[in-house]
Amino acid sequence: MLLKNKTAIVTGAGQGIGKTIALKLAGEGADIALCDIDEESLRKTASEIECLGRKAYAYKCNVADIASVDKTVNKILDNAGKVDILINNAGLTRDALMMRLKEEDWDLVISVNLKGVFNFMKSVCRPMLKQKSGKIVNIASIIGLIGNAGQSNYAASKAGVIALTKTAAREMASRGINVNAVAPGFIQTRMTDVLSEDVKGQMLKAIPLGYFGKPEDVANVVMFLSSELSSYVTGQVIVVDGGMVMA
Repeated sequence: MLLKNKTAIVTGAGQGIGKTIALKLAGEGADIALCDIDEESLRKTASEIECLGRKAYAYKCNVADIASVDKTVNKILDNAGKVDILINNAGLTRDALMMRLKEEDWDLVISVNLKGVFNFMKSVCRPMLKQKSGKIVNIASIIGLIGNAGQSNYAASKAGVIALTKTAAREMASRGINVNAVAPGFIQTRMTDVLSEDVKGQMLKAIPLGYFGKPEDVANVVMFLSSELSSYVTGQVIVVDGGMVMA
């Protein structure tokens, strides 16, 4: 029970990696505030967390809207009393080659994937700074490190998340707050299921371990960064990709 008596916010918690992270943290003893725009999926995740014996708070929230985020965080503080952990996982893709990319698809991906991370960190940092403790983990991507054809908006958003993580880590370290990022590679989720078999085959060839990751692989690293096991780790980007990207 590495997270006993902790309260964690997980954005994009309705499905995929976010849901797996929420269940992992709950399994280690944390109560979970679930944030997503899909209310039905939120209810399902909340029910599974309650089956683990932990409290689950479900909030419909648009991470790209600072007013929605502030309202949600205030509700969480009212209901749970504190926030110990923030996991910024909410994200989406709208892929196209740069010359064909629509302005609205650029704006949407940047607003959710990057601005959404900023909004929640800005809203949560005040209570964390006041209590002089906290763990923030931002879900980035290896695409933010290496780029990818057809994903200029996604790559820019995730590179921004990495830079934002390092900046926040420097700003908050003196108050006992650790800020880190996790950069997944090819993880089997609904987001990647839509890719063609040819694309999947090419990506598999680039993975030294020879297989695709699972959401649990990401959740395990997030749990480490959310616990006291990582008390001397901040401003870092931990890559979870089976060896696709090696510095």
